[in-house]
Amino acid sequence: MGTYIMIGVLALVLGILVGYLIRQLVANREIQRTRREAQKLLDDATTKYDELLRGAREEAIKVANAAEADSKERRLEIQRIEKRVNQKEEALERKIEATERRERELENKKKDAEKVTAELQEIRERQLAKLESISGTSSVEARELLFQELRQEVEEEVSQKVRVWEAQLREEADERGRGILATAIQRCATDVVSETTISAIPLPSDEMKGRLIGREGRNIRALEQATGVDLIIDDTPEAVTISSFDPMRREVARIALGKLVLDGRIHPARIKEIVDKTRAEVEATAKSEGERAAYEAGVPGLHPELIKLIGQLKFRSSYGQNVLLHSLEVSHLAGILASEIGANAGVARKAGLLHDIGKAVDHQTEGPHALIGADLVKQWDKNAAVVQAIAEHHGEAETSSVMGAIVAAADAISGSRPGARRESMEQYLKRVKDLEDIAVGFPGVDKSFAIQAGREVRVLVKPDRVDDLEAVRLARDISRKIEESMTYPGQIRIVVIRETTAVDYAR
Repeated sequence: MGTYIMIGVLALVLGILVGYLIRQLVANREIQRTRREAQKLLDDATTKYDELLRGAREEAIKVANAAEADSKERRLEIQRIEKRVNQKEEALERKIEATERRERELENKKKDAEKVTAELQEIRERQLAKLESISGTSSVEARELLFQELRQEVEEEVSQKVRVWEAQLREEADERGRGILATAIQRCATDVVSETTISAIPLPSDEMKGRLIGREGRNIRALEQATGVDLIIDDTPEAVTISSFDPMRREVARIALGKLVLDGRIHPARIKEIVDKTRAEVEATAKSEGERAAYEAGVPGLHPELIKLIGQLKFRSSYGQNVLLHSLEVSHLAGILASEIGANAGVARKAGLLHDIGKAVDHQTEGPHALIGADLVKQWDKNAAVVQAIAEHHGEAETSSVMGAIVAAADAISGSRPGARRESMEQYLKRVKDLEDIAVGFPGVDKSFAIQAGREVRVLVKPDRVDDLEAVRLARDISRKIEESMTYPGQIRIVVIRETTAVDYAR
């Protein structure tokens, strides 16, 4: 038993030794293989290092050669630049020397010129003294005479030039203006719009007057109270006169009175019924007329209140000219004029249609109708150009916009053409006399005559007091005075006539 144990122990020890030896052999082989691989890697690295070193040396040689070549080229360039700089310095020195030489020459010439000037001044003074002694006139007096003659010559020449320029400008402006206005007028073929506002109602007989008055005047009082007008029943045979500042009320009264006369039943209840119906009819007519006018003028989108006010202009007249038809005509003319000069034709048509809208309420509000109309339109239309044109078209506001000038021109065309408006004989004679009195009020004016129905003023001046230049100024001053102090349609031509007549007798 002990022997077996010993054998087992020996076998175990031998196994351990054999295993150790085997592992040692395997380890030695692995170490040798690793050394061989390490040597191989070292050899490969050495080879690559040698190759890289050779490449780096070659690249360094190339870079050194290129740097040497570049350095050589730069040295050559620096030498060339230094050479050019030296040349420019030499040229600049030569120019400086030439300039200094010229300055010395100019200084010498200046001294010579001063010397010559002094000699000439001395000679001039001797000649001037000699001339003064010969003529008996001092140099100051001679200078004043020369200045007066020169001034007179310059004024005459300026006057001639001014007349020529004004004639040319006036001719060009008139020709262009006539072309534009002629085109606008030809394209706006409207009828003559002069009419008379009807205020007298014919009656079938004088017996109807009594029925209109009624017992103790109750019918006429009821009619006046319902319509807001004054009825004038006088000795005029078979006629009743309606008086009112409100054109709408006057129209309602006219139509209602005509219906009552035809109906024959005249009493307060019937009067109130007829007047109410007539007022509704007239308001409907005004609305439809306003819509028709806006459609014809090509102005869509107007506020209903503006439409109603435009329609009321149908019952309003100015100098015998129906205001609604006049507004339509101004709208067409303003649109055409705006198209001709490149302005906004739509805005011009709207401003032209609304320019007299203030006349629909001017019997209720104080102030010029242009400003009243501008305030009305401002409430319902936010177009500032339209409001400004309405305010400016009669000069109540300073004209500062193209649209204001267009509407003013269209308004003048519509109102001043023959047959458009009526003017009483008293007003015409007063206007003519005012024109003549304004012209005679200027100094140097001998006589003045208003001709062509007040469209032209001929002014005769005293030739010994007014020269040619003053005649031009006088014409301009008279025109400005007329513009400031008078109101008139269209334009007035001022002609100043200066005539010198020499008379002698042969005996």
